[in-house]
Amino acid sequence: SKALQKSSVLKSNPIVVDTWPDFKVIICRPDPENKRALNFNKKMAYYSTDEQSLRKMLTDENAVDWSTYFMIGGIDVSHAPMLKQVSSDRRVNHKVYTLVHLLELESRISSLNLSHVDLVNKTWKFGGDEKGYRTIENLNSNFPSCCITDSQGQPVSWILVYDYCALGILYTLPEHRGKGYAKILISILAKKLHAEGYPVYCYIEEDNVLSYKLFKNLGFIEDPSYRAAWLEFNFSDWSQHL
Repeated sequence: SKALQKSSVLKSNPIVVDTWPDFKVIICRPDPENKRALNFNKKMAYYSTDEQSLRKMLTDENAVDWSTYFMIGGIDVSHAPMLKQVSSDRRVNHKVYTLVHLLELESRISSLNLSHVDLVNKTWKFGGDEKGYRTIENLNSNFPSCCITDSQGQPVSWILVYDYCALGILYTLPEHRGKGYAKILISILAKKLHAEGYPVYCYIEEDNVLSYKLFKNLGFIEDPSYRAAWLEFNFSDWSQHL
């Protein structure tokens, strides 16, 4: 830790901390040996749990080269007054490059597993029975899926791939709608299928206006020359095999 306090070390080290190993401040600077990093706006970043320690690093420890241009990105805006004061004391001009909001997706993106089959089956328009359960179980076991889970690990929105490779069974629990989950899931699964060389397409029922608009807005293009239908034959015999 003593070595880190020496100016000669601080000037050459791209990452510095106030103390080690229990640090309150860590500053990441462009690597002087990396010309690409130096030319990329000379961006810096830091993490600090103590503003006084950060101020000390910036004023007394020569952790920053105040003689040249640099940018500190993603700072806690509460530190802005202190940073402005330190730069003013050194007669260095400053300006706010941009001010932003922080938005975070608290839910996790995962894949469906067998414990989720019952939930998907109950909410599927063509499910709700033993036949539906077996269908979902088969798709979940043999084809890709994607879901968004809550803090308890339970899926709140999901999409699967049918055995004919079409995206489908897209559903979001009513209390979680309006958050853009469906768009996220379609995009993720579409990229996965595309990367693996599979066609990316879906079938939308003619009365499902919301889904039709959703997929169209995401860039899916309808083929006006083709329509598909599903027909069942001897379907009364199916129940005898369940």
